[in-house]
Amino acid sequence: MSDVTVVPVERRVFIDKQSPTAYRAQLAAAEASRAVAAEAGLDRRLVELVNLRVSQINGCAYCLHVHTRAALREGETAQRLGVLPAWRDTELFTARERAALALAEATTTPSDAALQQAAYGVARETLTEEEISAVIWVAIAINAFNRVSIMSKHPVRPAPGE
Repeated sequence: MSDVTVVPVERRVFIDKQSPTAYRAQLAAAEASRAVAAEAGLDRRLVELVNLRVSQINGCAYCLHVHTRAALREGETAQRLGVLPAWRDTELFTARERAALALAEATTTPSDAALQQAAYGVARETLTEEEISAVIWVAIAINAFNRVSIMSKHPVRPAPGE
């Protein structure tokens, strides 16, 4: 049990709006990571799976909302999205996707050295060096956006008609 008292916050500072220069730099970094992923041959569905898995670990509702829609637009299935938190326990993901997801998780939880070592070992067996680099950069970018949205408390509202 934590000794931290939770104080309700009426409205948080949307740091992306408050500091647009820093936010634009973060957008540029994310665009660069997507370009690196495309150059390495990672399809957009795999990039969105990485974005979603990292956002699940970080508990970022806004990024989960954005990237679920993006994954569905790219042709991802509801079944695979539904089991993504338990991807290791299914046969729904390819060896390449599994290696990328493990590497993304290790990038998100770098203090777990054993997880990091195991994930990197699998990645080395399955992915090229370019793909490894791309997955790590995508994971770094979405981790940063997760923190922006979590700390700003970006709202997730129902879409019209839902």
